[in-house]
Amino acid sequence: MRILLLNDHAMAVGGGEVMVITLRDELRRRGHDARIFASNAPVSPLPSVADYECFGTTSRARGLVQSANPWAAAALRRVMRQFRPDVVHVTMFMTQLSPLVLPVIRGVPSLFHAVWYRYVCPTGTKLLPNFTQCRVRAGTACLTGGCIPLHDWVPMMMQHALVHRWSDVFGAVIAVSDAVRDRLTESDVPVDDVIPSPIQTREARPPLAGTPIALFAGRLVPNKGADVLLRAFARVRRELPASRLTIIGDGPMYHELEALRLGLGLDDAVELRPHVERHALERAADTAWVQVVPSVWDEPFGLAAAEAMMRGTAVVASNSGGLPGVVGNVDPVTLTPPRDETAVANSLLALLSDRDRCERVGAALRRSALDRFAPAIIADRFLAHYARLGVPSAAGALA
Repeated sequence: MRILLLNDHAMAVGGGEVMVITLRDELRRRGHDARIFASNAPVSPLPSVADYECFGTTSRARGLVQSANPWAAAALRRVMRQFRPDVVHVTMFMTQLSPLVLPVIRGVPSLFHAVWYRYVCPTGTKLLPNFTQCRVRAGTACLTGGCIPLHDWVPMMMQHALVHRWSDVFGAVIAVSDAVRDRLTESDVPVDDVIPSPIQTREARPPLAGTPIALFAGRLVPNKGADVLLRAFARVRRELPASRLTIIGDGPMYHELEALRLGLGLDDAVELRPHVERHALERAADTAWVQVVPSVWDEPFGLAAAEAMMRGTAVVASNSGGLPGVVGNVDPVTLTPPRDETAVANSLLALLSDRDRCERVGAALRRSALDRFAPAIIADRFLAHYARLGVPSAAGALA
């Protein structure tokens, strides 16, 4: 079967990108001809693994390109003629490829896998400027609420109008989590199923030993909650002096977090490291007793938590967005209210002071990840939807 995967980027820089690459590789492992079409926008020093590329940009022109990218439509038209896919699997297309790619795929069985809120929210976060959740539909409220300025509002509203106009090209809409499903449903977008991100399987991390370490790995932006974690860890350090925290990531809050680390007197207990290569991140993660995902917004899925689970590491995550569905209820301390520094500190103290509990929680989370997020399981679920769209070879692939 020929499967064309559309995504704004094909660099392993975020959850959506990692998900598409993992799914492509699993489909190829099964003998399918799966290929990725993406923009060449330079969003990361990591190499693109796209099979086909089109023009994209991170310049000031991005606001217009994401609303109408004729280069993407033209390139995709050529690919459709040459590759002749049996099915088109669309993930992220509203920050580079633009809605102009949608009429190009008309007539070919297609599905949309929504991995964040951009389909119904111009910022993609469903978050107001004061970090409270937005529960209104996109429109004038995005302008009057201060979410986007006028010069961005006009092209973004055009973008959403085009998406609405051509949304009938999708034979199915799939959400990555219950949280994404709920936000789409609030905007009258019917959702056919919820299918999580595939997480690359790997061996379990080594048994825990030595210093009790907590790990944060992610973008250093306000909605990820690294500042909440630092303030919570100040208490953990007072009550458990042997504990350590490692924060790995880049972003606009890096220097603010460095100042907070020093201001809290944590310079000898907290290591703040910029983004590292994947193998270096895995080495750091293998020594962590707990991985913390203290997001203050509704994470659409929570890739960092799911990857920690696959590793067999205990997780402390915010009880919001897609994270509760990812982490589940294996232990009362694994989920905490967003922004609740006391709750985060209590959970970390409970785990970092009890290695056996960390091992038990990590083992339970790993079993859950293998049962729900293994690439083979996720590929089966998508192949079933391809078959429902009328792709004959998809039904055979499930046999």
